[in-house]
Amino acid sequence: MTRSLLPFLTLVLCAGCASQRLAGADLDRVRRPAFISRIEDGAGPRSFVFRDDSTYGDKLKKLEPVEADRRLTVKLLQAVTRFEISERLRVNTLTQLPREAPWTHTVDPARVATVLESFLVEEVPANAPDYDLVMPLGADTIVEFVVQEYGMRSHKGHAGAYLRGYGRMFTLDGRSEVWRHPFEVDQSESDAAHLDPFKVGKNPDLFRQAMTSMLDQVALDFVKDLTPRERRPGPSPSAPEVSAQPDTVAPVVAQPPKPPEPELAPGELPDPDPE
Repeated sequence: MTRSLLPFLTLVLCAGCASQRLAGADLDRVRRPAFISRIEDGAGPRSFVFRDDSTYGDKLKKLEPVEADRRLTVKLLQAVTRFEISERLRVNTLTQLPREAPWTHTVDPARVATVLESFLVEEVPANAPDYDLVMPLGADTIVEFVVQEYGMRSHKGHAGAYLRGYGRMFTLDGRSEVWRHPFEVDQSESDAAHLDPFKVGKNPDLFRQAMTSMLDQVALDFVKDLTPRERRPGPSPSAPEVSAQPDTVAPVVAQPPKPPEPELAPGELPDPDPE
């Protein structure tokens, strides 16, 4: 019995992460879309920098990797709020869509936030909302952005922020899904500049900057998807130029023995290496 269910379960899981292209004909049928952006409960921020990468072992000394990740997570929490992340994704997508129907007839986001109590995102777990609450506002379609996980990772001494989730569009009448776009951005496994976790520990805004860059790129991808070429011919929005940043990790140089270092302050990570 259990074995017979495995193929079905695998199919369901794959279907949940598969992308679906938006057809121009489906967009033509949309009259009044409502935008929702949310972060799943427990999505983050999370840090897997020190547990998953032994490169930092000597730097941590007596500090356990699990404790170092916990301390870094506290710093990430100070850098950017869940509400800021979800709102940036929604606003940057909506403001870059072409000034034409149906995007010129979206439901007032303030009214959507009010009925869904989105303004309580920091206090209330961001479970899936009751979409029927948006119907009295005149909405016939939901455009939803969901962040499933975010934080920092490291791979072979190259650390960076990461972000995972999906965007989708579905009709309120029947919940027919007409567009889905999963996304996963991981700076630790790309050519993005190294995000020194020890520098983030001293200046959490560095994590905020990294998240902003990733969210803006995901928003651009959403805009391209939500502007079907066969419906509105023309060049797709171009991504802003991003200046490459040099790797800030100092080269490994043999140093003479140092005197004992002072104990770390409670809740703090070691100082970053000197430039």
